[in-house]
Parts: sequence; C-alpha cells; structure tokens
Amino acid sequence: MSTTSTWDASVALSRIQELKHLPGALLPILHALQEEFGYVDDSAVPAIADALNLSHAEVHGVITFYHDFRHTPAGRHVLHVCRAESCQSMGSEKLVAHLEQRLGVKIGNTTADQSITFQPVYCLGNCALSPAAMLDGKPYGRLSPEIADFLLDDLKRRDEDGTRRRN
Repeated sequence: MSTTSTWDASVALSRIQELKHLPGALLPILHALQEEFGYVDDSAVPAIADALNLSHAEVHGVITFYHDFRHTPAGRHVLHVCRAESCQSMGSEKLVAHLEQRLGVKIGNTTADQSITFQPVYCLGNCALSPAAMLDGKPYGRLSPEIADFLLDDLKRRDEDGTRRRN
C-alpha cells in the first residue's frame, strides 16, 4: 500500500539519494518508489539513471521486465488472477473472460472509475487450489465466476459503507 497518493518528484529524489549507496541499489530504489507512491513515474527514470550511473534504457528495462512495477497509479483495489499452467487447466481463462466482462476492462487495465486494477500474475504458489487469485494481497483459491462476483460485490459494499461513514 502506498503512503503518498500523488507523485512528488522531491520525495522521489530523496528516496533515490537515500538508497543509491546500497549494493545493487536499482531494485531497492524501485521498490521504495513503488511502496511510497504505488507506481514508478516515468520522470524517475533519468533521476535513477543519473544517481546510479546507468543508462535510461537500463533503468527502463528493469522497470518493464518486472511485472510488479507499475507505470501509473493503481486503482483503489488490485485483483490479480493467475494465468500459469495449473490455473489455466482449471479454468482461469474462463474466469478472466468473466471478469473482463464484469469489470468492463481487459486484464492489465484499471476500471474507468479507478476502483479496480485487474492484473495477470504467473503463479501465486496456490496451485492446489486452482484457479487462484489475489485481491488486495489476500489469496483466494478455487475461484469460480460466481465466487469472484461475490468478492467484487462485497468489495463494492464495503467501499460504499466506508464512503457513507466518512461523510
């Protein structure tokens, strides 16, 4: 979960400077920025490259290689559905198709209302309970379209309850 909701270049630069002396500092810096903001803004690439004496291409390559690094802020909730072999054999593609229709976005995107970022993942280590998913860091197994609908409905209800309480 991020601690800051919007990108702040001065905070990002401070985090880069704090961590640039670590051995293999690139990944710790990227993880720190992801933790701080929920994503790694494109404007961080030159600052990281300069701090670590790397090319922009090297930094960009690492960011794009690891699927956990986001380039834009995530929705309020993140839903990962496993697409590895075990989950595929147990119906994850049917689940993905159902969720794409339900959410109105293709996997890899965020809903228009910014409520859910729907991401693929390639193994959650929950193969015995395929198809598996993770919603806001909590794993779920043997996920059917009906159970997924229940989880999304419950999430929506809790969000609405939270909104009503804050007003």
